[in-house]
Amino acid sequence: MAVKIRLTRMGAKKRPTYRIVATDSRRPRDGEYLELIGTYAPVGEAQVKINEELAMKWLNRGAIPTDTVRNLFSKAGIMKKFAESKAKKEK
Repeated sequence: MAVKIRLTRMGAKKRPTYRIVATDSRRPRDGEYLELIGTYAPVGEAQVKINEELAMKWLNRGAIPTDTVRNLFSKAGIMKKFAESKAKKEK
């Protein structure tokens, strides 16, 4: 099963909010997901809430983030921590 970390659209018309979820890549965008990792509200002042433990858990299990999620994780410093933990394991 190929797991991806991606956005699921929520909210009203023209006022989107998104859930950051871990899901099987074959599922529809707004379909069933494995676990909720965080939320993202881009309208107005962008608000991002990410559970860092869950994000690291899924990245360590091999889940692949989409480009947008990777950017959100980078701004939160999660991708840097993931790269450091991966480098420690290789040593």
